Amino acid sequence: MRVAVVHNDSKPSVELAKEFFKKCKKAYIQIDEENPQLVVTIGGDGTLLSAFHKYQHLLNTVRFVGIHTGHLGFYTDWRDYELDELFESLKRDEGESVSYPLLDVRVEYENEKESETFIALNEAVLKKFDGTMVCEIFVKGELFETFRGDGVCVSTPTGSTGISKSLGGAVIHPRTEAIQLTEMASLNNRVYRTLSSPMIIAKDEWIVIKPIQGDGLILSVDNLTFPNRKIKKIIYRIARERVHFARYRHTHFWNRVENSFIGALNRDEKNFQEHS
Repeated sequence: MRVAVVHNDSKPSVELAKEFFKKCKKAYIQIDEENPQLVVTIGGDGTLLSAFHKYQHLLNTVRFVGIHTGHLGFYTDWRDYELDELFESLKRDEGESVSYPLLDVRVEYENEKESETFIALNEAVLKKFDGTMVCEIFVKGELFETFRGDGVCVSTPTGSTGISKSLGGAVIHPRTEAIQLTEMASLNNRVYRTLSSPMIIAKDEWIVIKPIQGDGLILSVDNLTFPNRKIKKIIYRIARERVHFARYRHTHFWNRVENSFIGALNRDEKNFQEHS
């Protein structure tokens, strides 16, 4: 097996990466940073996002597995103290994986013939650098609304627990083939009106956003930011590519949600009910 390692710069992650390389050498596991079959990330969900964009050109052949050196994240199945257990799983690897939908983001710029395409694991956010963003929002070619506000976020199911949730979006199971649009501080009064509610778009539909003024905008795709782009329109749809995670053990999605957002308080309540 060919393995690549991506880690952040924190001391625990750097030390764990050194230990990981030593274990690979003893187990005769090949380190290949150019064409890996498995990408191991050491850090947190942000580290995995960075690894995803680094190797997105290999999405059809590569799998990802994350080791967390802090709290357990949505993309990191393993903790730093479970390195030996992870290596036992690597030795028994039979190609097991689970795949999730991604977001295709195609951007057309003013006065430019060529477009630019991005792939997002979590979400793409469009907002105004200064002042109110005004744009037309189309769903499957039909004008849905004229939006006025701070910005809009389009997320994948796996990204629904991130920025989208903080904006009031729904948490969507990652096996669901859909994308979600959430508004950021929309203006709603007697003159201006938007849906002001999250929208979940089916896999055979797409979203088009056309800014009324294309300058002064900031486009973010996951942890990547592209400021001051003069954008003509952006087309969002479910990507043909999918992300593949090596799943040596199964952690139920709703357990991840409970652990991340409810956690100890919920478990204390359960213990109280069981013993009362």
